[in-house]
Amino acid sequence: MADKATEDAYTAEPFVPERGGLDALRRAAAGCHGCPLHRYATQTVFGTGDPHARVMLVGEQPGDQEDRQGKPFVGPAGKLLDRALAEAGVDPAEAYVTNAVKHFKFTQAEPRKRRIHKAPSLREMTACGPWLARELELVEPELIVVLGATAGKALLGSSFRVTQVRGTVLEEEIHGRPERLVPTVHPSAVLRAEDREAAYRGLVADLEVAARALS
Repeated sequence: MADKATEDAYTAEPFVPERGGLDALRRAAAGCHGCPLHRYATQTVFGTGDPHARVMLVGEQPGDQEDRQGKPFVGPAGKLLDRALAEAGVDPAEAYVTNAVKHFKFTQAEPRKRRIHKAPSLREMTACGPWLARELELVEPELIVVLGATAGKALLGSSFRVTQVRGTVLEEEIHGRPERLVPTVHPSAVLRAEDREAAYRGLVADLEVAARALS
């Protein structure tokens, strides 16, 4: 009954440890029942990468491959992101990558059918916020690259529109910390685009803004 009560509260706060580094945070997140999404996902998918990264990349939520492997950005969108980062002059190995929501939300017509990504609600994003706040506190990045509208709403509020601010450097207070952010599209949007090459070039151009902001 305790888990159900915590789920109903829609907050990860009780599960976030007050002490310890990223490894302790990752271990604690594996048992998070802060909202109902944990019931259906295979596992928690926590952030990974350089613990002292100058740049943190924040996406929406894990996809199907991420849910199965337990790591963020390991599917097709992640491979495209790594290529775009390298082309823009940002070493993917020197970044920290995570998601606003740590569990895969999906719809599935039948048990053995493909799991279709479903966007998390604002309530689910807010519930997961304490994990992201602690990641920011521990990594202390110089810059956050916001990947897509959902990540933008999680960090900057429901009025965020990626098309209005993509490729610009924003200065905002995020979870009580002054942060610099560069929003861009999510790499999965590039994969879905009719003109994939043009969409990819746009992503690289936005990431070049991030690279210059770090130089």
